[in-house]
Amino acid sequence: MYAKNAVTKRLQKIANHNIVESIDEIANGVDESIDFIRAFLENPLHVGAISPSSPELAEAMVEGIFPDEENVVLEIGVGTGAITKFLERKLPSPKSYVGIELNEKFVEILHKKFPELLIVQGDACYTTEILKKLGIEKVRYIISGLPFTSLPKFVRREILGEIDKLMAKGCFFRTFQYAHCYYLASAAEFRKHMNLR
Repeated sequence: MYAKNAVTKRLQKIANHNIVESIDEIANGVDESIDFIRAFLENPLHVGAISPSSPELAEAMVEGIFPDEENVVLEIGVGTGAITKFLERKLPSPKSYVGIELNEKFVEILHKKFPELLIVQGDACYTTEILKKLGIEKVRYIISGLPFTSLPKFVRREILGEIDKLMAKGCFFRTFQYAHCYYLASAAEFRKHMNLR
C-alpha cells in the first residue's frame, strides 16, 4: 500500500509540476503575443506580424544549421525570440550567435530570456557596421524574420544590400515571408532579388 501511495504522490507531483510549467509557458506566450501586438500597432511597417513565429516555423528555420565559433549565426529581426529559442539549442557556445533587433522593448525582453546571448539593439541597415564594432568579421548563417515585403522600399534595399555583402563572403541566408503579401509589388521585387542570388 505504501509503495502505491508513494508512486501516486510522485505522479501527482510530476503532473502538478508539468501543469505549472504549462501554465507558465501559456502565460509567457500570452505576454509575448501582447508585446508583439503592441509593437505592431505602434509601428506596422517594421513589425510584420501580430504574433511571434510558430514553433513549427522556428524549427524549419533552424534546420540544417550547425553554428560554432568559426561559423557564427546572425539573426536579423529577432523579435521576441521565437526562432532564437530553437537556435539557442543548437549553439555549442554563446560566441557562435549574434542577434540584431531594432525594437528596444523587444531587446529588453530578449536580454531577460537569453542572458548568455549577444543581442544588440540596432538597425539592420547597418548590419556590417554593427558586426565590425562587435569584432565579427564573418558569419556563416543569416536567419531573418524581418517583414521584407512590408518594409519601406529604401529600408528593404538597404538591408538586402547588407545581406548581399555578407553573402559575398560565403554565407547562407534563410528567411520567410507571409503569404498575404505574395501579390504585392514589394513581394515580387523581393522574390526577384532573392532569385538572382
